[in-house]
Amino acid sequence: MAKENFNMENHWLPFTPNRHFRQHPRVFVAADGMTFTTDDGRKVLDGVSSLWCVGAGHNRRPINEAIKAQLDTLDYATAFQVGNDKAFKAAEMIAALAPGDLNKVLFCNSGSEAADTSMKVALAYHRTRGEGHRSVFIGRERGYHGAGLGGMSVGGIPANRKVFSTALLPRVDHLRFIHDPLNHAFINGVEP
Repeated sequence: MAKENFNMENHWLPFTPNRHFRQHPRVFVAADGMTFTTDDGRKVLDGVSSLWCVGAGHNRRPINEAIKAQLDTLDYATAFQVGNDKAFKAAEMIAALAPGDLNKVLFCNSGSEAADTSMKVALAYHRTRGEGHRSVFIGRERGYHGAGLGGMSVGGIPANRKVFSTALLPRVDHLRFIHDPLNHAFINGVEP
């Protein structure tokens, strides 16, 4: 397969040193199962399921057919002041899987949006209960919670915190990163 040339001037890649990327691009052109195909024909394992978005794998026929059938019926409808039948059914199915009284589902477009939205829901919940002073968030050092300002505030990635420090939420504490190689459960294959 011949390597393609791409105009890379217009597409900005997040969390990527873009100048370096333009000199040494890594471009996927197809995916199937657990692997990507690069523009020069190499196979690459998708070890993180494209940031946990395709846990069932790429190009799965039953999933593709379900998506196609839904696109042919109703491609999108806003959730502001209206709903759609499949969203109610999906929420019911998810609620049935959740433990106890966890039975409310709020759909988001991405993990970053979900992180920021969950923070807003938590603040609104405490304010509604008359406990608006409960507004401190706790994250973990080196944790990743998305590319939005809320997720980056709670996240503990040093480069994000440095670059965006003046824009991050002010009331966030971070717990120590827990990887402790000296006391980790399986050092050299031996349990402590």
